[in-house]
Amino acid sequence: MSVRSKEMFTREELEEAARKWDANPMLKPRIAKVVVNMGIGESGERLRKAAKLLEELTGQRPSERRAKKTIRNFGIRKGEPIAVMVTLRRDKALDFLNRALEGVGRKIKASSFDDFGNVSFGIAEHIVLPGVKYDPNVGVFGMDISVSLERPGFRVMRRRIKRSTIPKRHRVSRAEAIAFFVKELNVRVM
Repeated sequence: MSVRSKEMFTREELEEAARKWDANPMLKPRIAKVVVNMGIGESGERLRKAAKLLEELTGQRPSERRAKKTIRNFGIRKGEPIAVMVTLRRDKALDFLNRALEGVGRKIKASSFDDFGNVSFGIAEHIVLPGVKYDPNVGVFGMDISVSLERPGFRVMRRRIKRSTIPKRHRVSRAEAIAFFVKELNVRVM
């Protein structure tokens, strides 16, 4: 019996996940949200430029994130705004995700997928996104992109009345998340 690394999945396993979706559409995952985070590490003019840039890229007003504790070596005080982030859903999420995937060459590492259907990857410079030009007044910013996948029926976990838990069999697994990205978004998982 051979030991297989945690990251690698065979084509048969990915095709099996896709077959289950065709048989039962309630099992097919969908994009719940895309979270875009720009950690600047300082407040002031640079943070305002990053917020303006993030609003241009996503079409949505970002919210500021504050430092949780003071770090003297970095010059950060507790409560100081040091990052901006946006949560995108539905069509905006899919549009931005496609642009971000084009920026990274439609390749994602297998280690970027977790066991619950979430994927995270980074972009070192925002100018790699299609349709974005370098502006010397703004500068260059990197960003982290996190994608959450869920199946229909996850509302049960978030609603106010008769809230309930989602069983493990209905959660999106790592193999299904990889299969979704390969089949639906044409991503090469390495």
